[in-house]
Amino acid sequence: MAGFLDRAKEQAQRGLTQGKQKLDDVQAQRAGGDLLKKLGAAYYAERRGSGSPEATQQALQALESHIATHGDAFLRS
Repeated sequence: MAGFLDRAKEQAQRGLTQGKQKLDDVQAQRAGGDLLKKLGAAYYAERRGSGSPEATQQALQALESHIATHGDAFLRS
C-alpha cells in the first residue's frame, strides 16, 4: 500500500509541476503580447506626432528584454 501511495504522490507532484510550467508559459506569452501592443501604440503615436521617439525606444527595449528572458515564441502564435 505504501508503494502505491508513494507513486500517487509522485504523479500528483509531477502534474503540479507541469501545470505550473504551462501557467508560466501562458503568462509569459500574454506579457509578450502586451509589450508588442505597447510598442505598436508608441510607434503609431510617434508617427502621428503625438508620441516621442524615446517612448518608442523604451517600448522596444522592454520587448527585447522580454524576448531575451522568455524567448520569442509569442511572436509566432
